[in-house]
Amino acid sequence: MIYNLGSINIDHFYRVQRVPLPGETLASSEYSVGLGGKGANQSVAAVLAGAQVTHIGAVGSDGAWAVERLASFGVDTRNIVTIACATGHAVIFVADNGENGIVLHPGANAAQDRSAIRSVLSKISKTNWLMLQNETSQQLQAASLAHEQGAHVVYSAAPFNIGSVTQILPYLSILIMNEVEAQQFEQSTGKNYKALPVPNVLITRGAEGSEWWDGEHQKSIFVPAFKVDPIDTTGAGDTFAGYLVAGLSRGLSVAEAMEQATAASAIKIGRKGTADAIPSRAEVLGFLS
Repeated sequence: MIYNLGSINIDHFYRVQRVPLPGETLASSEYSVGLGGKGANQSVAAVLAGAQVTHIGAVGSDGAWAVERLASFGVDTRNIVTIACATGHAVIFVADNGENGIVLHPGANAAQDRSAIRSVLSKISKTNWLMLQNETSQQLQAASLAHEQGAHVVYSAAPFNIGSVTQILPYLSILIMNEVEAQQFEQSTGKNYKALPVPNVLITRGAEGSEWWDGEHQKSIFVPAFKVDPIDTTGAGDTFAGYLVAGLSRGLSVAEAMEQATAASAIKIGRKGTADAIPSRAEVLGFLS
C-alpha cells in the first residue's frame, strides 16, 4: 500500500509559442483544464503502475470534480477532505518545443489537517510507503510519524525549498530531486547529494536519464532516457516518481523500477496534459517490449 499526502490542483493549460519573458504578453493558441498537482499526478501514476494508493489531501468546494477524477483512476479518495478554501490551481504555459512555465496557487493544499493525517497514518507499517512533495502543509509531521512506524518515506523536493528539504532529511528512505534541484541544494549547503544522510537519492536528469545513489553501499545505478519528441513535459517527473515507488512496492529491483518509470515518462511527454496523459502499465510494458 502507498499512502500519498499530496497536492491536488486544477491545471489551466495555455499553449504558447514560447514561455513568456518577464513583462511580455503572449496570445495562446489553445486552452484546456485538467487534473494536476504533483501529489495527484503521482497517485495516478502509482495506481496505473499497479499499486494500491490512498491519497490524503484537501480541496475546496470547486474541486469535487478533481476528487471524482482521481477516484475514476482507482485512487482511494476517502481521506480527501473539502474545506472552506479554494482548491489549489496552476497556470501552465506549454511552449511549442514541449517546455513549460508554471505558476502555482497552493489553496487547500496548504491547509492540511494534522489530526486527520495522524489518524490515517496511524495504520501505516513497515510494509507500506508514504509519498510526499513540497506542495502541501504537514509534510514534516507526516514523515516523522511514518518513519517512527517503520514505513518507507519518499520525498520529491519540488518546488525546491532548502528549509523544507533540510528538515525532512532525517525521516527519508528516498529523496527525489531533478538535476536543477540537486544543484540548488549543493549551492545552498555546500554538500553534494552523495554526502547526504539519506539511504537513497534519485536524481532525474531529463533527456539524459536518471541516477540512483545507494548511500549505504556507495554505488550508483544509471538508466538512460528514451529518445522521444516532446509535446508536453509537464508532470514527467511526477510520472517517474509514481511509477518508481509503485515498482519498488511491488518488489521490482531498483533498476527494473527505474526502467519502467523512464518508459512511463517517455510516453507521457509525447502527450498533452498531466494526470490524464499518464500511461497505463500495459502501455509501458508494450513500449519496453
